[in-house]
Amino acid sequence: MPKKRHGLSVLELCSGAGGQALGFEAAGFNHVALIDNDPHACATLRMNRPYWNVIEADLLRFSASNWKGVDVVAAGLPCPPFSIAGRQHGADDDRNLFPAFLRVVSETSPLAVVVENVRGLLLRRFDAFRKDVVNELTDLGYECRWQLLNAVNYGTPQFRTRSFLVALRQHSSFEWPNPSNEITTVGEAIGGMMASNGWKRVKSWVRQANQPAPTLVGGSNKHGGPDLGPTRARREWLKLGVDGLGIADEPPCKDFEGLPRLTVPMTAKLQTFPDDWKFAGGKTRKYRQVGNALPMTVSKAVANQVAICLEK
Repeated sequence: MPKKRHGLSVLELCSGAGGQALGFEAAGFNHVALIDNDPHACATLRMNRPYWNVIEADLLRFSASNWKGVDVVAAGLPCPPFSIAGRQHGADDDRNLFPAFLRVVSETSPLAVVVENVRGLLLRRFDAFRKDVVNELTDLGYECRWQLLNAVNYGTPQFRTRSFLVALRQHSSFEWPNPSNEITTVGEAIGGMMASNGWKRVKSWVRQANQPAPTLVGGSNKHGGPDLGPTRARREWLKLGVDGLGIADEPPCKDFEGLPRLTVPMTAKLQTFPDDWKFAGGKTRKYRQVGNALPMTVSKAVANQVAICLEK
């Protein structure tokens, strides 16, 4: 396990299957609690990290007063209110949990706050919404920064652009993590997994899968299933030699012909989950957890930068 270099603590909200949590863990943070309302995601966290304090709870009814003084509150708040795949109702969407998040920040008074969401949150149509969030955090004593980060620039074999908010209580010289010049392709990332059943055509497939993946889309609890996203995304997968209409139970067999489908472990690899990370539930539930996750690599990059500021 990673050494707790910083001795810093984090309370995580809407933790999902653990992508952001793994990044903070890898950056040396200690989780005081992880909160999510999805029983499958909570089961995933408990299965992989039995010593984590995982709490299945509705954030709207959750009190964080027991963790007053935690160093960081991190949150991967629901994306549908701001996603281009949804209706973008923003503050009027009943899935908007920013008010609950701000209440938790008020209850805990952390030194820093980290929020991840879809890139749509930084659209001009949400300028007023972001201003309201910043004003509330400013009143609580925080200095806020927004930024778009693409996970492909931080070791993830996937084009996945997300908005980030970092707010620090004390004035600091926070800097966003520097992007890497090394890009990993789909073939490089999961070629070995595609070959695990002896598929004869894997070498030619790896040559075709010579770009990072399009953004994985997990869908919501009401919509979406075990496939790789809408028509436009599936066209991008087709260029990489992947059938995006579903998720396979196993890698292709020795004499398989045609376009292979990804398995859940392959999609998890493209989200930079550890190879031994297990997911609870059936195939759709597993894939939904993977597709909605924040890649560990970009989470770690941001967490490291926050830790640098808090250690000064």
